[in-house]
Amino acid sequence: MIKLKDYSSDAPAHLNKGEVKDLTKEMVEEIGKLQDILYAQKKYSLLIVYQGMDASGKDGATEKVFKDCHPSGLNVISFKKPTEEEFAHDFLWRIHKNTPAQGMIHIFNRSHYEDVLIQRVHGWIDEERVDRRIKSINAFEELLQYDANTIILKFYLHISHDQQKIELQERIDEADKHWKHNDNDWKEREHWDKYMEAYEDVFNRSTIPWHIIPVDQRWYRDYVLAKIVLDALKKLPLEYPPLERG
Repeated sequence: MIKLKDYSSDAPAHLNKGEVKDLTKEMVEEIGKLQDILYAQKKYSLLIVYQGMDASGKDGATEKVFKDCHPSGLNVISFKKPTEEEFAHDFLWRIHKNTPAQGMIHIFNRSHYEDVLIQRVHGWIDEERVDRRIKSINAFEELLQYDANTIILKFYLHISHDQQKIELQERIDEADKHWKHNDNDWKEREHWDKYMEAYEDVFNRSTIPWHIIPVDQRWYRDYVLAKIVLDALKKLPLEYPPLERG
């Protein structure tokens, strides 16, 4: 049973920041090499799902961990408020059409889980619909995993309440971060406890497990993410396709 209070958002105190950053650089380079084979082989795909409170570093994680990947085989999708067309379909419609084709890595910056998080926290859907949606999400992810050879890695970027305040305030105080500021992020912060409860329920009812990533120190976030992604890619029987002669 996952309880977020049992998970630290800090890096372990014994780690050497410089050494960890060097290890991360090596892993990121290896991720890039394996992604090249993944793209050439076109047999498997990788779906990265990021969830987390505002300012937990979803964009930064992508920039750091996948910076050596070739852009032709990488696609980042950010899910905002559904459009009128999207509202006219089932809640997974806009998600399914953005899943990765074989050979691709797709990164969901927020995802289908928004429909059982923000809508639940604000009371826009009832608990019966939450239950149905969680069951649908589990079935959807299993479909991708077993029918489309898609490896799914789900990450909750675990930021502390205090650190989030620091990050949000920097968006007001620092000119190069003004573009990130959104007054609504401060309003959502007021619902912190409800979000924690909603996330924990999602974690404990998901068929495919979540990784809880400490992000208060971004260098450690990058290390943990890179290690998990690299380990997943290494488990695949990746190889360049043979030369074909006509």
